[in-house]
Amino acid sequence: MPPETLYALVLAAAIAHATWNALLKSSPDPMLMLAAIRAVGLLLGLSLLPFVELPAPQVWPWLIACALAHYAYYALLLRCYRHGDMSLVYPLARGAAPLLLAAIAYVAIGEALNGWQMVAVALTSSGIMLLALGKGRNGIAAAFGLATAASVASYSFLGGVGVRLNGDIWGFQACLEILTSLPILVFAGMRRGRAVAVFARSQWPKGLFAGVISTAGYLTYQVAVTVLPLAPVAALRESSALFGAVIGTLVFKEGFGAMRLVAAALVTSGIVLLGLMSF
Repeated sequence: MPPETLYALVLAAAIAHATWNALLKSSPDPMLMLAAIRAVGLLLGLSLLPFVELPAPQVWPWLIACALAHYAYYALLLRCYRHGDMSLVYPLARGAAPLLLAAIAYVAIGEALNGWQMVAVALTSSGIMLLALGKGRNGIAAAFGLATAASVASYSFLGGVGVRLNGDIWGFQACLEILTSLPILVFAGMRRGRAVAVFARSQWPKGLFAGVISTAGYLTYQVAVTVLPLAPVAALRESSALFGAVIGTLVFKEGFGAMRLVAAALVTSGIVLLGLMSF
């Protein structure tokens, strides 16, 4: 497949990520929508399992820690959309994560930033501050957005280390999909009870669609990074921050749209520059 096609697919995956978040935000029962998304992930993990090797024993602590970080991510994401606009919390959650990941990498493995990367950090930080402190700010929602970013950075770091130790991304990912899906499905079933059947009858097309684009988008990213340079692919994927702000402004008619679009553009520009200058 030509590199240009793969880059286009990664951009489509960024749009898909913002889209399934919009479906989660607009759902009459976000917890059950999340469960539907994870049900598709569970099917993926179970379908891969017969064809991959299980992770080595030394990888399992990282795998379990990564799954725990995912649980935190999903819980915080639901809180985000309960308290705040998508055009506010989504760019915060996606934009702050690369900054936190860079900080973790610096502390853990001494990976310092060069001059252009510092400019990228400044751009992203400016956008985040504009979102968190500008007009239409919501302190609770912003706090949940930044906490969500911390969980994203955590599972990205833990998963990255785990995959490197394992030497095989597909075995690691199959187990991770199962570990992150089963508890959520059980928890949602226990909390919602009979509402599960009602939701399934009325919302299954949206739930299936959200699950498919979520899973397909991540798989697209995984395939792309095995062929293309990691940094520009990762940066392009994080352009979802801008798409999320656009969806919140145009689809949900959230206030302060122009200001939030500018802030999201700053965040996205910084993320892309940070990624490209890492290559």
